[in-house]
Amino acid sequence: MRNSTQTTTAPQTRQLPQFVFQPGFELPPELEAAEPPEARGLRRDQVRLMVSYRADDRVEHTRFTNLPDFLEAGDLLVINTSATLKAALPARRSDGTPLALHLSTRLPAELWLAEVRQPDGVASQPFFSAQAGEMLSLPGGAAVTLLTPYLPALRRQPDAPVRLWVTRLTLPDGWTLPRYLETHGQPIRYSYVRQPWPIEYYQTVFATEPGSAEMPSAGRAFTPELVTRLVAQGIEFAPLLLHTGVASLEKHEPPYEEYYRVPAETARRVNAALAGGRRVIAVGTTVVRALETVTDAAGVVHPGQGWTELVITPQRGLRAVNGMLTGLHEPQATHLAMLQALAGCEHLHHTYAEALRQRYLWHEFGDLHLLLP
Repeated sequence: MRNSTQTTTAPQTRQLPQFVFQPGFELPPELEAAEPPEARGLRRDQVRLMVSYRADDRVEHTRFTNLPDFLEAGDLLVINTSATLKAALPARRSDGTPLALHLSTRLPAELWLAEVRQPDGVASQPFFSAQAGEMLSLPGGAAVTLLTPYLPALRRQPDAPVRLWVTRLTLPDGWTLPRYLETHGQPIRYSYVRQPWPIEYYQTVFATEPGSAEMPSAGRAFTPELVTRLVAQGIEFAPLLLHTGVASLEKHEPPYEEYYRVPAETARRVNAALAGGRRVIAVGTTVVRALETVTDAAGVVHPGQGWTELVITPQRGLRAVNGMLTGLHEPQATHLAMLQALAGCEHLHHTYAEALRQRYLWHEFGDLHLLLP
């Protein structure tokens, strides 16, 4: 056994509900990572790592810096190169009411999906009283017009209050959007992150193209030094892009449409790895969503780009990946259905019980879980 790890074996019998984490799983508030690991005196790659094996329910506990111990030459890690925007802006209604605007997804014709929220001082709750046609003022003389509710979300839940809006941003003359967000925006954060952190804390080492409202956080723990060690060991990397939208944690809604791009070379490398019986490990649920969008029923991955609305469930299954590196997800979060499609309900119950028992940390600044065959 590796000196840096602990190993446990699943119990032989378990009583399981029909779906992952129905009543009974609660996330203690003290396990919500409220700050980056750097603020806790750790390097990025020193967060904790739980490694689980689906074949026998074995679980090992270690640190992310030991990731090379669990990978082998020929493994293919598929990574998301999206960079995080300063997508949170202070806003104000015409009557002076302070609000917050969270940009989510850039649409054609220079439109944006955006969420209107109460400001951080009111725990940043959604604001459901906005009206179509309303204009909100933004810092520096900019404004946003709420054009129409986001209809796909309402088709899923017709009676739900409007969370996302199709909007148009009006910037001052001479300002580009990147410059404006860099000057006036902040990274999106929720109530469990109690203070603001610079945008650098929300970027991964793979980030090259800005566009994500929230960090593709499964890749955060990688460092240049760790990537170098992995490459020297014969681990391969393949990039794709998926710009993440807002998480909408409060109501556990299905994920909204998100822009993705899977290059031809990445599709070729995934197909070659699968054909050769090698492991294809997605670094994050965003990677899974993009890859599965362009994988046909025969399991062949194709290059492509566009907006995906794919929601992966156990019934739909996975076709392009057989391993995943991911954070720990909240009870009833739709990402758990994706994990169940990969690992099954029983394995997830065992590993999440382990994560709770071992006091792992949740959310974007928390610990990680590597699921292997």
